[in-house]
Amino acid sequence: MDLIIEKLIYGGDGLARLPADEQGRGKAVFLPFVLEGEEVDAALYQQKRGFARGRANKVLQASPHRIEPVCPYFQRCGGCHYQHASYEHQLAIKAAILKENLLRIAKLDLAVELKIHSSAPWNYRNRTRLKVRSAPEFALGYYRFGSHELLPVKECPISSSLINRAIAACWQIGRTEKNFLSDLEEVELFANAEDTELLIEAYCFPNTSPESAKLLVDALQEILREIIGVVALKIHAPDLSGVKSSQPEEIAFSGLRELSYKTKHCSYRVTAGAFFQVNRCLTDELIDIVTSGHSGSTALDLYAGVGLFSSVLNREFERVIAVESSPTSYADLLYNSPPNVKAVCSTTEKYLKNVAGKLQPDLVVVDPPRSGLGESTTHDLIALAAPQITYVSCDPATLARDLSGLLKAGYRVREAHMVDLFPQTFHLESVFHLIR
Repeated sequence: MDLIIEKLIYGGDGLARLPADEQGRGKAVFLPFVLEGEEVDAALYQQKRGFARGRANKVLQASPHRIEPVCPYFQRCGGCHYQHASYEHQLAIKAAILKENLLRIAKLDLAVELKIHSSAPWNYRNRTRLKVRSAPEFALGYYRFGSHELLPVKECPISSSLINRAIAACWQIGRTEKNFLSDLEEVELFANAEDTELLIEAYCFPNTSPESAKLLVDALQEILREIIGVVALKIHAPDLSGVKSSQPEEIAFSGLRELSYKTKHCSYRVTAGAFFQVNRCLTDELIDIVTSGHSGSTALDLYAGVGLFSSVLNREFERVIAVESSPTSYADLLYNSPPNVKAVCSTTEKYLKNVAGKLQPDLVVVDPPRSGLGESTTHDLIALAAPQITYVSCDPATLARDLSGLLKAGYRVREAHMVDLFPQTFHLESVFHLIR
């Protein structure tokens, strides 16, 4: 059937509608790799009571913003969603989706300008994680779109040059050294800011012995060092506990356990397994957006990670309290914190309960995971009565949900930023400065 794409929604799909029936408005249809206004010849492959899913067999009337994708794996690989759109149009898509979520969920029609911060569209990622297959023949790659089937890839255009050299090196090892990588299930590659050093975390199968892992890690580092330069390498046993937050067990390592990640503001120690922003081109700009223009007695940095913001906020505040729950990230936070930054190892939820009625910060920075703050944490955040809150979000729906509660408590939006940390994908980052 022929369908007209009404708009794009968060998640990468386009929204079209089936013809109206006796109930009225036609059922929604979601299709990937289309653009607003396009007419497509579509086939439906899933029908639900309230919606359907389909795929575009052919674009009958193309958007003027449609371009030829750069990556040979696009539409087969599940990593990217917008390579068929010009980069300028990708920014417009994300801005529209952010505004639509704010209006629909938070009933917030932005009265301030949404400032857009673009990125280098390619080679921007400093981190990627790939699956490894050793039989019947070696392969390294990502999951195919919409599946858990391995798609072998030889390159990843959104990843840094050093990471792509490491991918090529792994293919070379896997092809020439039969069964050499047979103990490995996944590898994660993390490059420093200069793209000159690489930290590799490798995840092995459950029956791998520490002795085998040590032999592998030493040999791998020696080979990779010759091909791509300085390498630190760790091998983990799989986490079989079923506890989502538990740390995988390290069973072998070679070289350093961390990298020094330098920005224009400061240098951060980032250990394997610690969270750090993946866009190597916008790190400084994101820090500036979050920290500039703030000063006072006390700043509270929640979900602080390794101290990306607290290590800069400390220059304009007498003291900064930085809260982080991950043991790995907290250890780096402690290392990276200047004297007037107090690092606290705790969940944000527990910390806010403990300081209720005792702390009156001038500024609170929150950078929660994709799930957002939630009703309880938002309530406890409001109880702090901070005159300023800066909310850093990686999900527009949970941002809008949390903003709804903050706006009802008397906060208003002073500044709104859309920061494109994830070009070619549907993911977007935003920063909202709130005051009351």
